[in-house]
Amino acid sequence: MTFDSWLLALHLLFAAALVGALTIFWILVIAVRGSDTPRQVLALKPLLRVGTVAVIAGTLGTVVFGIWLAIALDAYHPWDGWVIAAIVLWAIGTETGRRADPEFGRAFTRAGELAAAGENGPSAELAALCRPRTGLLLHIVSSAAVVLILLDMIWKPGA
Repeated sequence: MTFDSWLLALHLLFAAALVGALTIFWILVIAVRGSDTPRQVLALKPLLRVGTVAVIAGTLGTVVFGIWLAIALDAYHPWDGWVIAAIVLWAIGTETGRRADPEFGRAFTRAGELAAAGENGPSAELAALCRPRTGLLLHIVSSAAVVLILLDMIWKPGA
């Protein structure tokens, strides 16, 4: 295997981690929407940790190895339109995903507070925090950006 093949393999590995993280977060978004007790919300916290690690690794790894590939390979350049489009979409997806995190994080914080206070029954306040409209919209935009990046990487328009 050549060094460029290793770069491509690592780029694809981190892209898979990013898509996996988005899948984890979609599972989390759907599961938390049906929650109204601290126990239900806090049961999802391990999933949140795994998704957070995967999204950080996937986000950083894809951009680092993607730009490195664009520099290393003679067929592509960092200033190619499809590479620039991918970087712009990466920035949009990363920022909207980052902004979605605190929207959903409020539910986990409040669930922890309720559990610490010994309140384990259903809570209308917690149920409302588990359904953040802004958080959902931001997560949809982030997911759409990643799907568009994948399409851009597969078809490389203009290359």
